[in-house]
Amino acid sequence: MMMTIRRTVLVVLMLSCACIGAVRAERPNIVIFLVDDMGVMDTSVPFLTDDDGTPKRYPLNDYYRTPNMERLAKQGIRFNNFYAMSVCSPTRISIMTGQNASRHQATNWINPEKNNRGPFGPTQWNWKGLKTSDVTLPRLLQGAGYRTIHVGKGHFGARAFEGAEPKNLGFDINVGGASFGAPGSYYGSQNYGLGTRRSHHAVPHLKKYHGSETFLTEALTIEAKPHVTAAVKDDAPFFLYMSHYAVHAPFNSDPRFAANYKDSGKPAPAQAFATLIEGMDKSLGDVLDHLNELGVAENTLVFFLGDNGSDAPLGHQHAVACAAPLRGKKGAHYEGGMRVPFIATWAKASGDNSNQKRLPIVADAIQIQQAAVYDLFPTILALTDLEPRKKHVVDGLRLDTLLTGEPDKKRAETFLMHYPHSPHRSDYFTCYRSGDWKVVYHYFPSKASEDSHYQLYNLAEDPFESKNLATGKPDQLRVMMRGLIASLEQTNALYPVDKTDGGAPLKPKLP
Repeated sequence: MMMTIRRTVLVVLMLSCACIGAVRAERPNIVIFLVDDMGVMDTSVPFLTDDDGTPKRYPLNDYYRTPNMERLAKQGIRFNNFYAMSVCSPTRISIMTGQNASRHQATNWINPEKNNRGPFGPTQWNWKGLKTSDVTLPRLLQGAGYRTIHVGKGHFGARAFEGAEPKNLGFDINVGGASFGAPGSYYGSQNYGLGTRRSHHAVPHLKKYHGSETFLTEALTIEAKPHVTAAVKDDAPFFLYMSHYAVHAPFNSDPRFAANYKDSGKPAPAQAFATLIEGMDKSLGDVLDHLNELGVAENTLVFFLGDNGSDAPLGHQHAVACAAPLRGKKGAHYEGGMRVPFIATWAKASGDNSNQKRLPIVADAIQIQQAAVYDLFPTILALTDLEPRKKHVVDGLRLDTLLTGEPDKKRAETFLMHYPHSPHRSDYFTCYRSGDWKVVYHYFPSKASEDSHYQLYNLAEDPFESKNLATGKPDQLRVMMRGLIASLEQTNALYPVDKTDGGAPLKPKLP
């Protein structure tokens, strides 16, 4: 009798473990494919639309070659009003935490070696970056049994602090991630910077490729594949954070694609930039193909995005608009500085997959409603049945409804971009968008008319920000400034310090 009971208990335990394993195996795999310094116009996929919401091509769409982005867009949905912070570290930490940069307070790109707040930047801004104790997306997924894989650029914290190492933040594996944002070199023949004057930016963990002709983008892609394969072999769901250094400077030309641009009439740096774009696109295709080969594409959710506006070296920023027809570029307070490409899709469509039924994504569609980088965090957690700790405030909103192609009428149509630092293309500013309206507040007014204390635009009527309405629409300006000030206060923002008042916080004022 006792033996029978023991056998029965053993069978029940085995069945229970099997069921748990089955549930875990059904959890979706997640890929975030993040491209550095890629703006919304740096692709052959048209993201901007005409007045009817139909994708509209512009000359830059015909210059770049991104067939795998086109493939991805046909499978899923792309957004034409998707926002990131205007520089990299703030966006990257927002993806990890689900918070606006004004709340996590890493409001500038993080210099690995020194505090780069600027002469009048807030003294207590989060230069150290993410800490081991912070709530992060990979940490939460790791705790749920996911294999968390970091490949490429980190830039989550300065060199001497915990955020410099992605493994401190919840990643099981780190290939290439460090404290810096720009690679020493893209060339394997130059050891990716090691032994050169840029050794302090040499990409780590790639010694096997030193002295070879393997371009950095390709090396990172090659390295990602076996880690994904190992997770699948071990029946572990995986989170792949594929974070390319491309297309950030230095603008080293990828020889695999140089011939495609030599007759373009563009300057050499612009041609090199285009090769970085095409190399990144090849990596995207390789990752998608690998998911298919492993038989896990149907259960893998892919998010493709850039981390800030374009930095394409097409010419002087005031002479050649690298995000044309959008105004501005990386670091700027204009749309070209913070609008980025975003595509969401399942790597392979399947009507039978339970996760695709839970989060259906429309194919070959464009979403015109606003969304932002911090929305990935709650969307992924909801799909994986996870929640952050109660004390962790999440600014992001779930993308579920928007991914179906429908509008989300309950969703706030606002975006806050806070940059209380210098020097950059725009210094000491806050942007706030609400619906069709956008206001820019400059903490230190300039005599230049375009950098007046306030800038106000109606993006529905003037999507390329050609006419400042701050003087002509005083009532609307006050409405927008009230929203800007309230958003800063709600997120516990830090402010520049007054030039004349011994370092007192300089808060925005109503007109």
